[in-house]
Amino acid sequence: MITGEIKNQVDRIWDAFWSGGISNPMEVIEQMTYLLFIKRLDELHTVREKKANRLNRPIDKPIFGQDQQNLRWSVFRQLGDAQTLYDTVAEQVFPFIKTLGGGETDSTYSAHMRDARFTIPNPALLAKVVDMLDAIPMEDRDTKGDLYEYMLGKIATAGQNGQFRTPRHIIKLMVEMMAPKPSDTICDPACGSAGFLVSASEYLNDHYQNEIYATPEAAWRFNHDTFHGFDFDSTMLRVGSMNMLLHGVENPAIENRDSLSEGHASVEGQFSLILANPPFAGSLDYESCAKDLLEVVKTKKTELLFLALFLRLLKPGGRAAVIVPDGVLFGSSKAHKTLRKSIVEDHKLDGIVSMPSGVFKPYAGVSTAILIFTKTNSGGTEHVWFYDMQADGFSLDDKRTPLDADKHENNNLPDILARWNNQDAEAEHARTEQSFLVPKADIAANDYDLSINRYKEIVYEEVQYDPPQQILAELKKLEAEIMQGMEELEGMLS
Repeated sequence: MITGEIKNQVDRIWDAFWSGGISNPMEVIEQMTYLLFIKRLDELHTVREKKANRLNRPIDKPIFGQDQQNLRWSVFRQLGDAQTLYDTVAEQVFPFIKTLGGGETDSTYSAHMRDARFTIPNPALLAKVVDMLDAIPMEDRDTKGDLYEYMLGKIATAGQNGQFRTPRHIIKLMVEMMAPKPSDTICDPACGSAGFLVSASEYLNDHYQNEIYATPEAAWRFNHDTFHGFDFDSTMLRVGSMNMLLHGVENPAIENRDSLSEGHASVEGQFSLILANPPFAGSLDYESCAKDLLEVVKTKKTELLFLALFLRLLKPGGRAAVIVPDGVLFGSSKAHKTLRKSIVEDHKLDGIVSMPSGVFKPYAGVSTAILIFTKTNSGGTEHVWFYDMQADGFSLDDKRTPLDADKHENNNLPDILARWNNQDAEAEHARTEQSFLVPKADIAANDYDLSINRYKEIVYEEVQYDPPQQILAELKKLEAEIMQGMEELEGMLS
């Protein structure tokens, strides 16, 4: 947890950026990201320096050469003059980090830095930001990660680029439902700020820390080959890579890739777990879309194309938990029905969590659902688990005010996870309850409609009314009392 004082410091810096002329929240986070990366490079060099001193031998793979010591964070932060600091960072440090290569610094993040621009407008602001970041104790992976998450949260608060921010508690729920293992190869083909990959890495650190660092090979796999993210926005690639780096994953495979394009159609069957919230309401030209996806589902709608993509990317036996707009579940077009039928009949549809429309407010009021399925290529759907989420711990209006999360009526998330992990008991639930199982035959009979309202049963309580004669007598009595009261009032006024 980051403290209130650190949050206040970040808030003050954020305000300083805005008053300094940088009003785009993505540009603010981008500039702060660069500085965090520069600080991280100095930390890595210091670790190697200490190791070399202990072993009494030269530094192994030094990041900074003997003539580049002035480019280290620990050196230039001590410059007393703000203008000198600014000139050093703008004219020397920034060009240096854009040309990094070799060793562990030749990471995906280093590659994404090559087209970065330094846009902090004045020396006073830079000095203020450097002082703030230097004052934060970031030796702890959680502190680094929480700091960055807080800054990313401010992108959404600022009201721009909110589409990049799936609510963290929803991400956490999806990761816990899928319970990734160290052997998984995890992918988000529309990764944005890498929220799903970060949450998956936290889950693995919490549950398998000894295992993922048991051997150098295991540690290498965790840092280099477990997490894969695709995006075609260069800013988000840098932000996502830094988010992973500050959460303890040194070199995730965050790649510049248009996942739906024909140019990447050869990527298939590589991942055992997909976690994603792909773009909604977009459309592509047939010419620019991968032909193999169009063979699965002939459509221009991105939400359907991404579902087809997930099936292509997964290994047989691979699992997916993805957010889809409700229209995917009940859309009547041929493309909608074809895709739903394929998931139910050719693979294994595991569950659907229907979410209230306020989850993505204030940026979108669309109703969404979490779709969970397993790629089998041979069917396997027997029953589908449905859950009707009615509350997620926050108000469902534009303010999204936190509620008492310990009360079920305010927060269904703990109940969702508990019921998901105890599927045997779900078979006993009637369709009037908040969760229940639906046989595949019923879904097929309903033309593969996956809307929970198609299967949920509502019980109307029988209301007992008094006989009409009794109601009429009571109304006449009430009328007489009113008339008497009016006569008494007229008498008092006369």
